[in-house]
Amino acid sequence: MTVTPIGHVRGGRAEPVDDAWDGVEAEIVLDPAQLGPDAALGLDAFSHIVVVFVFHQLDPAKLERNARHPRGRADWPRVGILAQRGSPRPNRLGVSTCRLLGVDGLRLRVHGLDAVDGSPVLDVKPHMTGFDPRGDVREPDWAREIMQGYW
Repeated sequence: MTVTPIGHVRGGRAEPVDDAWDGVEAEIVLDPAQLGPDAALGLDAFSHIVVVFVFHQLDPAKLERNARHPRGRADWPRVGILAQRGSPRPNRLGVSTCRLLGVDGLRLRVHGLDAVDGSPVLDVKPHMTGFDPRGDVREPDWAREIMQGYW
């Protein structure tokens, strides 16, 4: 399988930090070699976008394929990497919903994207409430706690 980035994150944070992403503004610069000039036409009608990106700064030798304590905190339960949103995932893929501030051709201004400067962007989708979960949502206490300072 071959996956080619369609753009890169520019600006925002240079290094990944676990919390306070809500103050981060950045730009997604889409690659004209991968997309036509009107690829983002109509995207500005949406308030939020979903961005699929690569945790490119993560050392592949540090990938987790089993279980760990989220953020290394022993007071939180040891859970499998697929039961958390941490970066050392087998394919180093991140998915983030962020506010879309503006579209200028192949440049997207965003707020609250938890990807760092230089992150390869694999896909951008509009956030549509019709794709939100249906029914009750369940999550453990540690998952709610980990998000308290994230945004």
